[in-house]
Amino acid sequence: MGTGERNQEAHVSEGSGPTPPRTLAEALRGRDDVSLAALLRARPDLLSPVPNDVSQLATRAATRASVVRALERLDRFTLQTAEALAVAPDPAPYEALRALMTGDDGDPAVEAALPAAVAALRDQALLWGADDRLRLVRTARELLAPSPAHPSPTGLGPTVAEATAGMSPGRWQETLAAAGLPPTHDPVSAVTALAALFSDRTRMSALLDTAPPEALMVLERLVWGPPYGEVTPDPAPPVRWLRDRGLLLPTSLRTVVLPREAALHLRAGRAHRVPEPVPPVVAPAHEYRPQVVDGTAAGQAYTALSTVEELLKDWNEGGPAVLRSGGLSVRDLKRTAAALDVPEHTAAFWVELAYAAGLLASDGEATERYAATPAYDEWLDLPPQDQWTRLATAWLHATRTAGLVGGQDAKGRVLAALGPDLDRSAAPEVRHRVLALLAGLPQGAAPAPEQVLTRLRWERPLRGAAAPGSAAASAAGTSGTPGDLRSRIALWTLTEAELLGVTGRGALSSHGRALLAAGAAPPRAGGAEEAAAAASAAALLAPLIPEPLDHVLLQADLTAVAPGPLRRPLADTLDVLADVESKGGATVYRFTPASVRRALDAGRAASDLHTFLAEHSRTPVPQPLSYLIDDVARKHGHLRVGAASAYVRCDDDAMLGEILADKRSQGLGLRRLAPTVLAAQADPAALLEGLRGMGFAPAAESAAGDVLITRAHAYRTPPRTAPVPVPEGPPTPDETLLGAALRAIRAGDMASTAVRKEAPAAAPSPGELPRTTAAETLATVQAAALTGSAVWIGYVNADGAASQRVIAPVRVEGGFVTAYDHTADEVRTYPLHRITGVAELADSA
Repeated sequence: MGTGERNQEAHVSEGSGPTPPRTLAEALRGRDDVSLAALLRARPDLLSPVPNDVSQLATRAATRASVVRALERLDRFTLQTAEALAVAPDPAPYEALRALMTGDDGDPAVEAALPAAVAALRDQALLWGADDRLRLVRTARELLAPSPAHPSPTGLGPTVAEATAGMSPGRWQETLAAAGLPPTHDPVSAVTALAALFSDRTRMSALLDTAPPEALMVLERLVWGPPYGEVTPDPAPPVRWLRDRGLLLPTSLRTVVLPREAALHLRAGRAHRVPEPVPPVVAPAHEYRPQVVDGTAAGQAYTALSTVEELLKDWNEGGPAVLRSGGLSVRDLKRTAAALDVPEHTAAFWVELAYAAGLLASDGEATERYAATPAYDEWLDLPPQDQWTRLATAWLHATRTAGLVGGQDAKGRVLAALGPDLDRSAAPEVRHRVLALLAGLPQGAAPAPEQVLTRLRWERPLRGAAAPGSAAASAAGTSGTPGDLRSRIALWTLTEAELLGVTGRGALSSHGRALLAAGAAPPRAGGAEEAAAAASAAALLAPLIPEPLDHVLLQADLTAVAPGPLRRPLADTLDVLADVESKGGATVYRFTPASVRRALDAGRAASDLHTFLAEHSRTPVPQPLSYLIDDVARKHGHLRVGAASAYVRCDDDAMLGEILADKRSQGLGLRRLAPTVLAAQADPAALLEGLRGMGFAPAAESAAGDVLITRAHAYRTPPRTAPVPVPEGPPTPDETLLGAALRAIRAGDMASTAVRKEAPAAAPSPGELPRTTAAETLATVQAAALTGSAVWIGYVNADGAASQRVIAPVRVEGGFVTAYDHTADEVRTYPLHRITGVAELADSA
């Protein structure tokens, strides 16, 4: 609270001087540069563009859009403080605010937290004035004050004065008489008398002691809101008793309201039913040894790398087509999920992660489809720990939200993976905040997800909340899933962090902690801070990743077991020579005639395969596997297929006769051209496939008669950059921009508020450019150049834009005046014919 107290002490000076500020602009003008910089840093939208002066800054800070954005960034207790000020008198002394927050009985926790909340509202320029005259910005008061269309979160209704506007004098006298008050001669004094009665604890208690029990039950239902109730033209006696005494005031023929003063008495003076001055605690729900957490996270990190590599290898020759509306079709997502052996929502996460990291993109061709980018090849050459940091960093900063895949947009359309409508600007901030909460726990401690959500809702109660009665809120009520987007992103973050290996068993890993840069906000993407954090995380992860193996275990059932991750050359060769049968801690490969033929088609000889297996197997090569390779190699290339439309040639004319006699060859349109040559109507690819389906092992040949070697073709998109995250409003300004903005605001303020000497003629009205003759202008600036004094000028630039400036002339010659411009904080040259007029400053000699 030390910072809040210091801020409060700084801001109390707004009204502690001899002349308290009368407007927000005057209050901001009295702040020092440190305080103004803090405001601009907290509300960067005020700098788009840089205000001309403090008055424009104050005007912009009070606009509805800016105030709403500032309110959304308040924590629950600070927001409750603002809500209490919205129902307090304007201006309100600090003691009145304290009474609304603590009630008649007091609350030490609220009293301790209240100064920091008031200081935070001042820092955000939502509140101004000294402690004896606290004023909420008018726009904030309008947003938070009670109204029939927008009930206050406090549950309070209108004041007596607001609820009785337009009440007839006769009805007033009846109400005063029923309440035991003397009659008055005008509505104003009647309002004052009734409000004073409701605000007087003793007299109000005495009045309620005479109320029927049923009337007290009616008040009990309305006291905490909503304060409105419906009545019939002939209400029941308890309601009539309350209405006659002004405890229920009519707002229409069928509606009554409990006035604010009466409700506050019934609440013992408290504006909120449950003030929340202290943030909810995020406590450990499970605790593990840090080594267990790190080991689990590292294993999952390596699995993440393997999954992304497998995904892009599956799309190596060109992936699925891009939908006309953008994104991946439901069928292709299901096919990808089956290939990765994961659920569809998990497959959507891996696809979106590869896209966010710049490893995957669309090729931009006429028949557009997805494929790996050239950056994927660079990524493959990185060490595993660096591969992981690149993925994890991309995930932290990405605004694309994979959890939305399969849902519907506002028009009822299904949101597709890689589609255009998955960006949510709040996602990076929520991810960083969730991981920061995990980092605040001891190493190895995992919290309950409900506690994380509760804390996030306290920190930003207005951010991303689903409106009551909305589709999101209804869906949340039926499915048990939080309806607000911020909570859903938080839950997705916990799941995705586990998949990615940032956490292990729900606890933040050591390399996950290192990935988070120190500070309350996410680091800038691509900055030095982020690079240092990634390097630190990679250094911690490297010893935990298992070393790739250079061997497998061959078994007699034509399988090979890889007891761990394999080195890339070995893994690549096995992917061609065998089919993956199962994955997990150990990968099982199966050798089949088709897989062996695939290796032979890729240019490997049978002797090469025998040598490769013998070198990389810790067990002897089984005879069945050797026989399989030799048998497929013996048949491989015995038949030759080329282009005639296609032909088959073979030295064994008996084999060609066998093919012609086989009924399965009828669709190929074969006929004998020579004892060793068959011609076909089918193309070479179809002929190859047909003969292989008949059990033969033909090889393709070129026009020169050489055997064609077929290798996997790696298709790549043109160079693509990773998708740029969609910012959530203007970015936080850096120190250079802040310094320049402060100088411009101060200089503009000097120009707009400078006191000028009275001219003999009628002085220009505020905001109007000064008007002097050319001779008067020249004489004044020449005199100012001789005396070194500053003058105030009106200036019209080449584009016709008019402005006011304070300058100190240095030299006047050739129709130009060279001067130090206090507004721009630099030396400039102005044509004299563009100066509309000049006036001396009151403090200039």
